[in-house]
Amino acid sequence: QVQLVESGGGLVQAGGSLRLSCVASGTFFSINAMGWYRQAPGKQREWVTSITSGGSSHYTESVKGRFTISRDNAKNTVYLQMNSLKPEDTAVYYCHADVVRSKGYAGMNYWGKGTLVTVSS
Repeated sequence: QVQLVESGGGLVQAGGSLRLSCVASGTFFSINAMGWYRQAPGKQREWVTSITSGGSSHYTESVKGRFTISRDNAKNTVYLQMNSLKPEDTAVYYCHADVVRSKGYAGMNYWGKGTLVTVSS
């Protein structure tokens, strides 16, 4: 079994910062890309950012310049530093990982249960 557990969500005022963490645990061979998605109330889940095992990262346009994704491969952990937060960033943030369970096999998608980020105006 592979588990992703997020932490770091909370309530923050507009303009503030939060740092999310997500740790992958269980039995697996390697992790390919890791990333973050979010789902705002009444909206569909959307991709926010992702990072490859080599450190290449990509961001959705609305968070460029404000959010930074990073990962520690030794700790199987991905981070999301969120600065200059806006009320429209309010959402449940989900961690995602493309996990290779055994050598030679394709990766499989795993999700955390989410952590709530609320940005007050």
